[in-house]
Amino acid sequence: MKKQDIVAILIVLALFLPFFLSKPLFEFYKSANAAYPYILAFLKFGILATMGEMLASRIRVGYYCNAQFGLIPKVVIWGFLGMWIALAMKVFSVGVPAAVEKIGFDGLTSAMAGDFSWMKLWGAFCISVMMNTSFAPVFMTLHKITDMHITKYNGQLSCLIKPLKIGESLAKLDWNVQWNFVFKKTIPLFWIPAHTITFILPPTGQVLFAALLGGALGLILAIAAKK
Repeated sequence: MKKQDIVAILIVLALFLPFFLSKPLFEFYKSANAAYPYILAFLKFGILATMGEMLASRIRVGYYCNAQFGLIPKVVIWGFLGMWIALAMKVFSVGVPAAVEKIGFDGLTSAMAGDFSWMKLWGAFCISVMMNTSFAPVFMTLHKITDMHITKYNGQLSCLIKPLKIGESLAKLDWNVQWNFVFKKTIPLFWIPAHTITFILPPTGQVLFAALLGGALGLILAIAAKK
């Protein structure tokens, strides 16, 4: 273990350990999460998903962050993507059970609001399948485009005010990796099971868990980059 790894562990402990040690601080987090869910989604994804990308950088090239990494742009972009994810999760978690009830699974909406049951597991699976076969590919592609955008400007803060050249980025995207690995393998083998677990959790914990999964996305993209 190198010095940078020790520093990284100490930073993680400093960020998260107080919430486990201080009940008033944890209660403050829960009340803020209930009152301002999308602001908290911005913070959770901005911090946790970026940390996942930093870990991916450590695995891929040997360091967590350098000037070209674009730490602040990644935090900002992940924050806004996190707000989009939080909104999508709300839409799918409400809309999918209501739609599935129409094909014969009566009581699914109420089951999703209750304790764990096989009906709730089925509902969480349905939500995950719908979200990951419709929203997720668009989200993953947009995230890749924003990542390419940050790289194009060498991680400079000014990239946040530069227009995204989506057509140009789509033309340069490695669709072989995007389809054969990111979509075809990670969605059925990782994201659908992981988000099934997400939607079984209480609503207050779903976005936080999704943000942790955002960190996993950073690792997956690192593997994809090696490919």
